[in-house]
Amino acid sequence: MQVVSGSDAPLQCAVADRRSIPATAIESGWRTGDGAIIRRIDWRAVGTRRGALLFLPGRGDFYEKYLETLAHWADRGWQVTALDWRGQAGSGRLGSDAVTGHIEDFAKWVDDLAQFWETWSAASPGPHVLAGHSMGGHLVLRAAAEKRVAPAALVLSAPMLGFGGHGVPAAVMHGAARLMTRLGDPRRPAWKWSEKPGEVPATRAALLTHDADRYADELWWREARPELVMGPGSWGWVERAYASMRGLARRGVLEAVRIPVFIAATDNDKLVDFAAIARAAARLPNCTFLHLGSEAHHELLREADPVRDKVIAAIDAFLEVVAR
Repeated sequence: MQVVSGSDAPLQCAVADRRSIPATAIESGWRTGDGAIIRRIDWRAVGTRRGALLFLPGRGDFYEKYLETLAHWADRGWQVTALDWRGQAGSGRLGSDAVTGHIEDFAKWVDDLAQFWETWSAASPGPHVLAGHSMGGHLVLRAAAEKRVAPAALVLSAPMLGFGGHGVPAAVMHGAARLMTRLGDPRRPAWKWSEKPGEVPATRAALLTHDADRYADELWWREARPELVMGPGSWGWVERAYASMRGLARRGVLEAVRIPVFIAATDNDKLVDFAAIARAAARLPNCTFLHLGSEAHHELLREADPVRDKVIAAIDAFLEVVAR
């Protein structure tokens, strides 16, 4: 494992309007094999072509939150695509209400990613890079470990490889979640969101980013596009998340991922388990690891400029090697 500190130099890149879809990007829908319509957004590369990059966001996330980062990669010469996960953002719901996030099995998301990857990679220039944040980082790493996709490299931002804050062994928490799915509808919410469904808790910003303006961008998009609003995960989601994370942690799984992997994570993360991420980074044979501290919260790609610039610069340096 290579540990990098990143650069503190200001990032030189085009300024993106974080509250509008740029004219250089195209939103459309992709139809899965079973007929579901999944949202996507695509940018053409600017200048010298480096390859193609596919980005997947986290649980309850939507690609609008990452417009400036996606635009930056396009400006760096990457053909960029971002994709919803089935059942969230603008791609419908799988639970019993409009705000609870549910999935019967994470394998369904891996199947969707593998199907999309096959057609997307065949139609785009290589090398092909797969990137993901939080739950998206978990799923793209799982898809690579299961050899369902064949990227030249992975870029993972705060990947969900364990849940933060409980200090109880994952096996115990998984058992408790499994029990909860049997005691009631597994589609019911696993935690309280707020008194008003769909309204974000006042303390949520402190878990995600130090940048008040970038946090406000998310709230703006939720108002502008109400279909993006999502609240807590279901008990079914929690149980399947534990099952998927424990499967990825099995001996020999990560050791078989031989491609270059970049991971950025903070030991100040209150949502995902930094220790689990650090263990995974040590087990991956070809991993570049950016370890951040109290200066960063969970959403590293939407942090205040001093942190975000460091993360983006480290990713750029990693991708520069990939694109040679």
